[in-house]
Amino acid sequence: MLTTQQIFDRYEGVRTRLPAATTRPDTVDISSLLDIVEQVDAFVFDAFGVLNVGETLIPGADTRLDQLRERGCAIRILTNAASYDRSGAIAKFKQLGLRVEDDEIITSRQAALDAMGEGHWGVIAADADQLDDLPHRVTRLTDAAADYDVVDQFLFLSAANWTASQQELLEAAMQCNPRPLLIANADLAAPRDDGFSVEPGYFGHLIADTFPDHVRFFGKPFPQVYDLIEASLPTTPINRIAMCGDTLHTDILGAAARGWRTVLVTQDGLFSGYETQPFAGSAGLFSDWSLCRI
Repeated sequence: MLTTQQIFDRYEGVRTRLPAATTRPDTVDISSLLDIVEQVDAFVFDAFGVLNVGETLIPGADTRLDQLRERGCAIRILTNAASYDRSGAIAKFKQLGLRVEDDEIITSRQAALDAMGEGHWGVIAADADQLDDLPHRVTRLTDAAADYDVVDQFLFLSAANWTASQQELLEAAMQCNPRPLLIANADLAAPRDDGFSVEPGYFGHLIADTFPDHVRFFGKPFPQVYDLIEASLPTTPINRIAMCGDTLHTDILGAAARGWRTVLVTQDGLFSGYETQPFAGSAGLFSDWSLCRI
């Protein structure tokens, strides 16, 4: 089980692969997002650690989204979770009790699928994922070594059923024949009810340690998902968009690199139980605002 410090250290270890951003060390503590509605036209929310932990809604998150919408703010949910197709992602958030419209949800899976080219794809996915939204020929990768050899490129959607032996098969296939690998969830880890789950980004960076030119990451902090958000808010000035997230190296860094405002949410996510300022100072990544819960 990964710890907060281990996750932070690994993000720092792969920092050269992440977008560059400059932030100022003058974070302002606020008590709720209602404190800054006069400065923000659109709030973009990370999911895990901000709206939910695992399959549990964080208390008050649904009410706050309603209140922000009532005050004229646009709402978007930007999630790196790529285990569900779009309809599954929409259903998950509605099952949590969030009152959101379908077009308010943007996923890293969407960005990765937009980048898929022609060919035979080896796909790493959750067992329940039917892969119906994938536009090309696919083979689901599990324990059959031969399947890794015959595909033209790889797409990593979910680490839910991924094992160490399967990671070894992927690494061996890349050693034998380096090919493109798309990581549809750039997160290293995600907060769950019983700790942190290991996410596709963790395994993708292990491959990128050896084959940096063959691995592409999608989701925060990488630019394609921000393109999708901005396209959905064509009349909103960039500096009037605020990203609300729990992770410095994904939520805060990625949004700051776009010129968005940033809100670090501290109580339930990566830094739960920790003072965040030492981590922010060590990384040189500072949010505009900070609060416990939205």
